[in-house]
Amino acid sequence: MATPTKPAAGLAPASPIEVRQKTLRCGVIGVGRMGRHHARVYSEIPGCELVGVVDANDSQRTDIARQRGCKGYAQEQELLDAGVDAVSIAVPTTAHLKVARPFLEAGVACLIEKPLAPNAQESRELARLAKAHGACLQVGHIERFNPVVRALRAEQARELADGATQSITPRFMEIHRVSPMTFRSLDVSVVFDMMIHDLDLVLMLMGGVEPVEVQATGVAVLTGHADICNARLVFERPEGRCVATITASRLALKTERKARLIAPDAYVSIDYAKKAGVLIRKRSNASTLAEVRERLHEGADLTSLNYMDLVAVEQLTIDDAEPLRMQLESFVGAIRTGERPEVDADAGFAAVRTAERIIEAIEKVG
Repeated sequence: MATPTKPAAGLAPASPIEVRQKTLRCGVIGVGRMGRHHARVYSEIPGCELVGVVDANDSQRTDIARQRGCKGYAQEQELLDAGVDAVSIAVPTTAHLKVARPFLEAGVACLIEKPLAPNAQESRELARLAKAHGACLQVGHIERFNPVVRALRAEQARELADGATQSITPRFMEIHRVSPMTFRSLDVSVVFDMMIHDLDLVLMLMGGVEPVEVQATGVAVLTGHADICNARLVFERPEGRCVATITASRLALKTERKARLIAPDAYVSIDYAKKAGVLIRKRSNASTLAEVRERLHEGADLTSLNYMDLVAVEQLTIDDAEPLRMQLESFVGAIRTGERPEVDADAGFAAVRTAERIIEAIEKVG
């Protein structure tokens, strides 16, 4: 068994060079719906050892500990005392700061499930703690690791590598995330429950820049918070203005998670649930579009044409990797190299602050 590496009081956490080769001792706090999967993945990642799980529910922690061959603890301090290098925190959002604080102060890397905190103030404090104690902090915005999102980002990277000045930079985004009521996370609005995924993705596509304008309306139907929300975010960037409209509902009759991105040179449609996406490039259809414009200018009747026969549609190249596995491998990689994690505290803070602004906009409408 690897030697515990919890730093003594006053000592800096291990450097990236020191942890690059060692087995990382990992733990999970909260092994409910999401945390149990974190435990599974840690037990499968080469170079990681799942040393323990924490949960107030005795049967739940005992069951997961038995399945994964690790210790089960009732208190977070017990896991900290056992010696860990990294933990996933999958407890209710309101407890994130309380649970994460002792681990961050000990220099332990923390992956905190989304959202980072219930408000911007606590998000800022978590970021401060991580920086002050040299601890890696990653936020569990798992949609960034959805195969279709990774495929889009790979396509953007290829565009830049080919010399494009803009890499499928959206000017308009339309996103829908709706599902029937699951009766989970009812202590928060649909903005923090569901829309937060898309806020992170939109902010990512905007390079981390927060919106200059936020408009929103929402309706509370079954809970004391908005169960349905539509938000309009306006971004100002050097490439031009972008408007994103996001709809989230936990009272729909079916589940749908889709996004459409319109850029000056491309159109992208992605389905998060089906892990599928298509890309239509303006340059790939330039000659056909020019011909159609000319015929329209001449007054030709084109009603017999099938529009879909006129455009070249590319399917995004999607793999079948598990998003959670990709997320935790990214987290482990950031710990080992000392590089910025994929979704750092700044990104988590921006998503929370934007969510707060949406809720404020809803309240103004009344």
